[in-house]
Amino acid sequence: MDVVVSRSGIGKIGNFRFKCCLGRRGVAYEKSEGDHKTPIGTFPLRYIMYRKDRIKKPKTNLSVYTIKKNHGCCDNPNGTNYNKIYIKKGTIDKESLWRKDFLYNIIIVIGYNDQPIQKGKGSAIFIHLSTKKYNPTKGCIGLHLKDMKKLLSYNLRNIKII
Repeated sequence: MDVVVSRSGIGKIGNFRFKCCLGRRGVAYEKSEGDHKTPIGTFPLRYIMYRKDRIKKPKTNLSVYTIKKNHGCCDNPNGTNYNKIYIKKGTIDKESLWRKDFLYNIIIVIGYNDQPIQKGKGSAIFIHLSTKKYNPTKGCIGLHLKDMKKLLSYNLRNIKII
């Protein structure tokens, strides 16, 4: 099934509706690295990553991987691992997936700008957890943990951001 998210911050899949937060600068067809916009379009949902030290392994149809302390996603358009999740060495060119806060306790990796990767078009676009106040993101989609768990119970395929 496809998850549909509107620019007003309402998501739905089947009969399930949920509130979510989007990029600080809204949504856009043209996204670039660091613009704080959520990309508009239809994108595949690739896989799930989670912090096993904080939550149970999620039940979902997507592949599930554990976030390790040295996992990062390169957000430097000139980096060789741009928009790829990898095991990092050092602290350059990456957004750490092992965070002190809870926002990345579970993430759904969105297949945005990954086939092929275009330098500067944006990186690390996820569905992740939101703050209690649904504070805007840097371009991702955030939702509360209870809604994330419910979302994962569906047979997930794509996300449509409209």
